[in-house]
Amino acid sequence: MIERYTLPEMGRIWSEARKYELWCRVEVLVLQAHAAAGVVPDWCVAPVAAAPPPTPQAVADIEAVTQHDVIAFLSAWADQTEPREAAAYVHFGMTSSDLLDTALALQLVEASDVLLAKADALVAALRDLGLAHRDTVKVGRTHGIHAEPTTWGHRVADLAFAAARSRDRLRAARASVAVAKISGAVGTYSNIAPDVEQQVAAELGLVPAPAATQVVIRDGISEWVSALAVLATVCEAFALEVRHGQRTEVRELSEPFGKGQKGSSAMPHKKNPIASERIAGLARVVRAQVVPVMEGIPLWHERDISHSSTERVALPDAAIATDYLLHLTTRLVTGLVVDADRMRANLESSGGLIYTSTVLLELVEGGLSREDAYAFVQRAAMRTWETGTPFRETLTAEAAAAGQSLDEARLDEVCRPERYLERLAPVFDRLAALA
Repeated sequence: MIERYTLPEMGRIWSEARKYELWCRVEVLVLQAHAAAGVVPDWCVAPVAAAPPPTPQAVADIEAVTQHDVIAFLSAWADQTEPREAAAYVHFGMTSSDLLDTALALQLVEASDVLLAKADALVAALRDLGLAHRDTVKVGRTHGIHAEPTTWGHRVADLAFAAARSRDRLRAARASVAVAKISGAVGTYSNIAPDVEQQVAAELGLVPAPAATQVVIRDGISEWVSALAVLATVCEAFALEVRHGQRTEVRELSEPFGKGQKGSSAMPHKKNPIASERIAGLARVVRAQVVPVMEGIPLWHERDISHSSTERVALPDAAIATDYLLHLTTRLVTGLVVDADRMRANLESSGGLIYTSTVLLELVEGGLSREDAYAFVQRAAMRTWETGTPFRETLTAEAAAAGQSLDEARLDEVCRPERYLERLAPVFDRLAALA
């Protein structure tokens, strides 16, 4: 991921330097377990544990010759070990993927913890916004067309619960990737005892893979990336709501616009929803990682490396982009400008067409068949669409033409937005309890 969208904490997790720190940690723990079991001499542990991780440049220089990243790492680290003879016992009985998959699990766990903290912050921000606007009446839209009255808080509540569920999916996916694999070349423990895997996994806060070949099968990692994709897409759903709400014709919502901020190099009047659009674009980047990672589940026999090149790009990019998306979306939620007066004006702009559903039911309760009542209300509504005459007037005209009269007092009761919102309280009770 480019530096523009990389926040420091997440960038550090996916850095080459951090990767080699984790590789050293895994190798030292394996060496300690071997020494405790009498497999390797005790004296070799302290020198290896004291050796600093090799620099990324040192590893890269050796890898340019060996064309093998783990061998390059082991050689560069051995160069820093005193006495060098102690390094002979590093990686004893292991295969490269024992190191790679176990350390990758640690990176995924670290990344998950950063993302979960930010997901918590987003859920809280959405919850608070929804509760603050539980009574902010607006028109609901389906297909982009005015439908019935709702509240802005109700719309936000839907997104808050979606964000909470997405966070919980990520928490479950964290458990799925927190897996150590230290079982040798094809996973048969041919040169390393299962107890070593158990001990190292426990030290690292991981669980041993219940079965593995040379690699841990990639269903857990696929679940993890999919969880990020869903979470990123929920961020996009909120951003899309803001983008629609900030359109000139709507003007119900707007992003914060700071002092000195510019909207266009050519048009000084412009205030564009740039954060929301950035969220939408980066959500596509996260979703784009799902299929390539999932295609790492089917590999040739016990292992090939078709998955590894994909994961070197896809996993950091998905994590870094999601991290940035959560940060940006939380800022958008907490800084959002809500124009309640404009929401009310837009609700009233259709001349009362938003009340057709309740009028329809009133006529059915008054004795008309649903088919006749629907036709009656639709004729009045279409006349309002075509002429701009308020719906109450076209409705009264239709009734007069049919030789019928309408109960005006009853129409006053049903043709008000609050009538549609009287049963929403339990939704906000659930929202208030959202952790």
